[in-house]
Amino acid sequence: MTGANLIDQPETLLPAEPEVTEALSRTATQDIATVVAAHPKSSLAWSALADYTHSQGRLLEAYAYARVGYHRGLDALRKAGWRGQGPIPWAHEPNRGVLRALFALRRAAAEIGETDEFERLTAFLEGADPTVISRLRSQHTETQMFPAIQPAVSPGDDPAPPTAAFVIRGDN
Repeated sequence: MTGANLIDQPETLLPAEPEVTEALSRTATQDIATVVAAHPKSSLAWSALADYTHSQGRLLEAYAYARVGYHRGLDALRKAGWRGQGPIPWAHEPNRGVLRALFALRRAAAEIGETDEFERLTAFLEGADPTVISRLRSQHTETQMFPAIQPAVSPGDDPAPPTAAFVIRGDN
């Protein structure tokens, strides 16, 4: 058989959202909801809100925000010509909001015990871009996404001495 491979799907490339990225860059992390309210169709804004609420330990809210970001992302992908499968490359920066929303929903699904959804989203992300899960795990820790969120004590500044330094004396 000769000719074009009809199985290969073209990459889906979403349009840029400069107003959303600008708004997120100038908004304090605790005020991300204002960006979402101003740009409710943006999966990037929803994923940022999901990541922030997750960092606060608010898992069900993070799940809900990620789910909205996921659905807004599906709408944007379809509008850009996506037909339910094919590459959605991380290298194309405007795709990152959708991919982050998918990752946030996958993370939240795992944390609340939605195993089937976790597996489905894993397959979706691997089909979209095989590098995205490892990229988001390594490049987008909570402190990298939200520099204002830092642990109360950094690992090198542990106020407690190592356990070996504790000596207990006295009678049993």
